[in-house]
Amino acid sequence: MPLTEHRTTLTQFLIEERRRYPDASGDFNSLILNVALACKSISRAVAFGELGGVLGNASGASGADTSVNVQGETQKKLDIMSNEAFLHVTEWGGQLAGMASEEMELPYQIPSQFPKGKYLLVFDPLDGSSNIDVNVSVGSIFSVLRAADGLESVSESDFLQPGTQQVAAGYAIYGPSTMLMLTVGTGVNGFTLDPNLGEFMLTHSDLKIPPDTNEFAINASNSRFWEEPIKRYVDECVAGKSGSRGKDFNMRWIASMVAEAHRILMRGGVFMYPRDSKDPSKCGRLRLLYEANPIGFLMEQAGGRASTGRQPIMAVQPTSLHQRIGLIFGSRNEVERIEAYHNTPRKEDLPSPLFTERSLFRVSA
Repeated sequence: MPLTEHRTTLTQFLIEERRRYPDASGDFNSLILNVALACKSISRAVAFGELGGVLGNASGASGADTSVNVQGETQKKLDIMSNEAFLHVTEWGGQLAGMASEEMELPYQIPSQFPKGKYLLVFDPLDGSSNIDVNVSVGSIFSVLRAADGLESVSESDFLQPGTQQVAAGYAIYGPSTMLMLTVGTGVNGFTLDPNLGEFMLTHSDLKIPPDTNEFAINASNSRFWEEPIKRYVDECVAGKSGSRGKDFNMRWIASMVAEAHRILMRGGVFMYPRDSKDPSKCGRLRLLYEANPIGFLMEQAGGRASTGRQPIMAVQPTSLHQRIGLIFGSRNEVERIEAYHNTPRKEDLPSPLFTERSLFRVSA
């Protein structure tokens, strides 16, 4: 990038935002910059790939072949490295009262030698890590919440806040270029990492998701487990011009939610990972606090919509740290259509008695 071309840095952007609040201490800006630094570190590790020795599964404790996290998922080496990057880059600054991560069963306590702050950080350090070894885009997702006053240690209950209480949220995507997408509640802005300067530069201001789209993303291999409203919606899309929608749709599926969210922020679309009957004990696959809520905040701030299919995702009251949930987000008109199908299904689309509201498979949204 020519030095004569002026771009606003992430630091400058945050300072301008802070000037709207004369009484602000600057702690929030420092926290976001530390999160950005963690993302830079992860980006560098991802870029080196096999040359950096970070590919493959992590070894477990006591010589086990693989390490498994609290989710029951096999951990990659880069999962663990990314988690450590978030912890060690942010724990010392005095902005945080505690943290929670996909890779840790319990909340992370700020070490006693560091001051405690007024924010909580929740994050998925490496979303889409199953794609690492095949060089497909992965990313990091984060959300910032307010902590209760005077916390000396944090418990799970401190993090159980609905998405409407998020102070900020964002993700980094490690693709052909590394980008940081951020909302502080005043829209969504995108920053591209300049590898020469080591700075995130503002490249996409006030992003808006088109309300209509002809792209949808869903894992079609789960179609036999879908609820009837999802089947109805997908069938209509697949029918194309000859169907009731009167237009053709394209289907996408990357198996990296960050990559899916990024495509939708850039050009629109709808993403569906709905609850289904594959595992009746779970309300969905994605984690509410550090995946669904931050992505939902970004979508809503960009004019899109994020939902369980039955209610706005950010209105859900969390009940556990690693709570799973169904998630649908993207272009507003499409998400609202899917919600309407859930709330007012056609008589011919009503499910069999086994899956009615009184069934054994009844789970809360």
